[in-house]
Amino acid sequence: MSRPIWKGAISFGLVHIPVELHSASSSSGIDLDLLDKRDFAPVGYKRYNKVTGKEVKQPDIIKGYAYEKDEYVVLTDEDLRRANPESTQTIDILSFIDRSEIPVFFFEQPYYLVPGKGGEKVYALLRQTLEESGKLALGQVVIRTKQHLAALMPFHKVIVLNLLRYQEEIRELPEIPEPKPGKQSQVSAKEMDMALSLVKDMSEAWSPEQYQDTFRQDVLALVKKKVKAKQTHTLTEPEQDGEQTRAPSGSNVVDLMQLLKASIADKTARAGGKPAGKSNTESKVKPGPKTARLKAEPKQKSEPARKRSA
Repeated sequence: MSRPIWKGAISFGLVHIPVELHSASSSSGIDLDLLDKRDFAPVGYKRYNKVTGKEVKQPDIIKGYAYEKDEYVVLTDEDLRRANPESTQTIDILSFIDRSEIPVFFFEQPYYLVPGKGGEKVYALLRQTLEESGKLALGQVVIRTKQHLAALMPFHKVIVLNLLRYQEEIRELPEIPEPKPGKQSQVSAKEMDMALSLVKDMSEAWSPEQYQDTFRQDVLALVKKKVKAKQTHTLTEPEQDGEQTRAPSGSNVVDLMQLLKASIADKTARAGGKPAGKSNTESKVKPGPKTARLKAEPKQKSEPARKRSA
């Protein structure tokens, strides 16, 4: 089992529940090291003293807050804990909110909350209460040096703590250009019906295990291929034809009904097992609307690049 990154208690009213915080996610991206182009040696970084220029070892590094230029107040982990002992050791529940009220972009990072010794019964009571009420508990917690807004939500037999972004961390909505006046730019009832039909045909139950990071698999396959071909130090240059990577122009006139019909026909054919030559990616993840749309545009030169980006 993973090691807890934080220990404390959930507090609401006069109730205190001892808990431990465990990470609920992990990164599965490609770890790429920086290399010197001249001899392919790894590039490293040193922490150095900006006054003397000498390297500073990790045990000699401490933290400080600059209260004015080049003047610092040293703050240790114990100083930060003593600044507000209660907030650094307690998840303070402020209120209970309907789950649907918080927009998805406020959610930032999930953690598992595990009951501490002696807190199993009260923990179970809170989890079950959240489950049956359809609410989430909104609170605040200090992790390391930052206070976070957090949402406590039931998930199977545990409580998940999701760190939330504050309102000040959410940027304003971008300006969306209005459709140009005229029949060509207006969505018709037939187009809407066709789009809804496509959504219905592509709807299925949530099954996260069927989705994989196929890009990571493709990169690792490329690494294996280059090693086998003894091309480990070959620098691949971009293709000369700019059309291969150029984004599609927004000025193209698109027959939306034709694309929707082709997408539904393609989906129906796939369901019947008619098309041959599926790629590994297509066999694992069913194509989304963008994929279907791109397959309905065989005349565009930029199709290969657009498929890869999709």
